[in-house]
Amino acid sequence: MSNSSITSREYGRMPDGRAVTEYTLDNGRGLSLSAINRGGIVTALRVPDRHGHSANVVLALPTLADYMKPHPHLGTIVGRYANRIAAGRFMLDGAVHQVGLNDGPNSLHGGKEGFGTRFWQIEPLTAAQAGGDIAIELRYTSADGEEGYPGEVQLTVRYTLSATANTWRIDYRAVTNRPTVLNLSHHDYFNLAGSGSVMDHRLTIPASRYCPVDATLIPLGLADVAATPFDFREATHIGERIREGHEQLLIAHGYDHNWVLDRHGVGDGLALAARLEHEVSGRAMEVHTSEPGVQFYSGNFLDGSLMGTAGASLRQGDGLCLETQHFPDSPNQPGFPSTVLRPGEVFNSTTEHRFSIC
Repeated sequence: MSNSSITSREYGRMPDGRAVTEYTLDNGRGLSLSAINRGGIVTALRVPDRHGHSANVVLALPTLADYMKPHPHLGTIVGRYANRIAAGRFMLDGAVHQVGLNDGPNSLHGGKEGFGTRFWQIEPLTAAQAGGDIAIELRYTSADGEEGYPGEVQLTVRYTLSATANTWRIDYRAVTNRPTVLNLSHHDYFNLAGSGSVMDHRLTIPASRYCPVDATLIPLGLADVAATPFDFREATHIGERIREGHEQLLIAHGYDHNWVLDRHGVGDGLALAARLEHEVSGRAMEVHTSEPGVQFYSGNFLDGSLMGTAGASLRQGDGLCLETQHFPDSPNQPGFPSTVLRPGEVFNSTTEHRFSIC
C-alpha cells in the first residue's frame, strides 16, 4: 500500500469557469488510472505488459476542449439510460415519457446531454474509506425531467484500484424520488496493444444468446449464437469473422450488439462478462459484472475525424467497448430484465476489470 498514490491537477475549465480536475490513481503495481469530473471520463488507463512496461490501453482525446466537442462517448459514464431506447419513448405506470433523440430515430446513452457530458463532483477517498485500496468517488444529481426522464436521481460512482492486484472496479449507486428507468455503464474503448487495431485481439464472451437488431440497432428479441459470427464462447480473434456477410454484421457495420451472459457466478455476485487477450504484449483483461448483459462494440463508427492522445487519428477498429449493462430498449420489451427504479429502492451495480498476463 505504501507505493500507491493519488495525485491531482487542474485539467482545464468549463465555459462557465468551473475547474475540471484530473485525478490519477496509481496502485504501485504498474496499474494507473486517470479520470476527470466532466462525465467521469477516464483519460488514461495504464497497464503493464509481460515485460512490466505500462501503456495506455484506452482511447482518449488530448484536451478538455476536445472532450467538450461531440465525440463517441470516449471513456464516459453513460446514462441515464445506457444504450438505446426505441423512438426515445417508453411507458411507465401508465404514463408515456419522451426522452431526447440523438441516434437517428432513437435515444442513445441518455440523449444529447447524457451523464458523459455532465459536471460531476469528484474527491479522493482515504484508505479506510476504500477498504485499504485507492479510490475516487464521483457524485451527480440528475434533475427531474433532465433529457425527458422522470424523477430526480442522486448518483454515486466509485473508481477503485486494488492495492493487491491489477484490478479496476467501478461501483454505481443511485436513488430516485419518482419512478424512473435507469441503466448505467462505462464507455471505454480498449486496445490492449496501446495502439493500432484491435482486430488481432482474442475475445471470449460466455453467452449462448445475443440480441439481434433492426436497421436502427434496436433489439428484436433474443437469438442463439450457435453457428453464427456472434459465438464467442471460445476465444476468437475479433477480425476473424467481422467481415462475414452475416445480416447482423452488415446492419451494424461490425459488432454492436448485446450479449446475454450465461452468468456462472463465483460467489461474489459477479460473473465473467468477457475476456480480452493481446498475444503480442501479453496483456489480458477479464471483465466481471453484476449486470445481466454486455454490449460488445467493435468501434465501427470511429471515422478518423478525431485525433487521439498519441497524435494519430482514431479509425474504425482502433478500440472496442465492453459495456456491462441491462439490455437495450428494456423499457419497451417486457421480456427483458426490468430497468425500473422506484423511490425507496437502491440501484447498485459493480463491474471489475481484472488485468493479467496471458
